[in-house]
Amino acid sequence: MTEQTTRLVLPSHIEAVADAAAAANGFVQSCGLGEEIAFGITNAIVHGNQEDEAKKVEVTFNCLEHALEIEVKDQGEGFDPATVPDPTDPANILKTSGRGIFLMRTFMDEVDWLARPEGGTKVRLVKKF
Repeated sequence: MTEQTTRLVLPSHIEAVADAAAAANGFVQSCGLGEEIAFGITNAIVHGNQEDEAKKVEVTFNCLEHALEIEVKDQGEGFDPATVPDPTDPANILKTSGRGIFLMRTFMDEVDWLARPEGGTKVRLVKKF
């Protein structure tokens, strides 16, 4: 497998989700992984920037020798992932949102959040082959 990188800069509106999902799906499959890995990585478009079209989301896909690495950078206000309610708690089971972090942690081998000094959040996801 050859190493490859793709970088997308997307506007923060709901229509960009389909473009990001298609790009993620294509890149992930070119790295030899199934499309289930691409599921959910466009969360920053809707949640990180609150669909503020003045802000951008940058997504970088790195297909390395033994792993897929995805970095998502937004320009939003940031958040503390430890404060997000557990979606498996019976009180949250029927809620229609709040599963993004849970899904990322389920599908990926590594998930890291970093508050960016210039504002926003960087999420790094790694799926090992």
